[in-house]
Amino acid sequence: MIYPIVKYGDPVLEKPAETIVHFDEELKQLADDMFESMYAAHGVGLAAPQIGISKRIVVIDINFKEDPNDKLVLINPEVIRTEGKQRGSEGCLSLPEFREDVTRPNIVTVRAQDLDGKWFETSGEELMARALMHETDHLNGKLYISHVSALKRDLMKRKIKKLVRAGEWA
Repeated sequence: MIYPIVKYGDPVLEKPAETIVHFDEELKQLADDMFESMYAAHGVGLAAPQIGISKRIVVIDINFKEDPNDKLVLINPEVIRTEGKQRGSEGCLSLPEFREDVTRPNIVTVRAQDLDGKWFETSGEELMARALMHETDHLNGKLYISHVSALKRDLMKRKIKKLVRAGEWA
């Protein structure tokens, strides 16, 4: 099932998501639906709040379907280590048509649970590090625009308000 992507301005995007405690078939179906929704929107990462579900689960595939082994599901992820810095253009499915340069760690390690509830650690560099931070931020009610200057953030918010008034942002 393909879920619609929730856009900036929806309250679900700005509150911390709920910890997942039940690891069942419903959760596995949610992960499958999230991958399908992410691919349909041409994204490389998706957090459950972005489809209106306040749960701590993200899916990532930075190679966009090239290798099924690259698909990553993180449940209740916590960033446990970061190294270095990188600066690059970042976008978000919940903020379509906007991109800004954002500074993120170059290497990120997270601790998370898999679909069976087993804890594991995974690390990523460059784009994967960016995706790990970006999606974990979503679970904490934070969007990438909180990492840009106040001036750029205000400009983006003004553009979004104009789009809302024109009926082009829903």
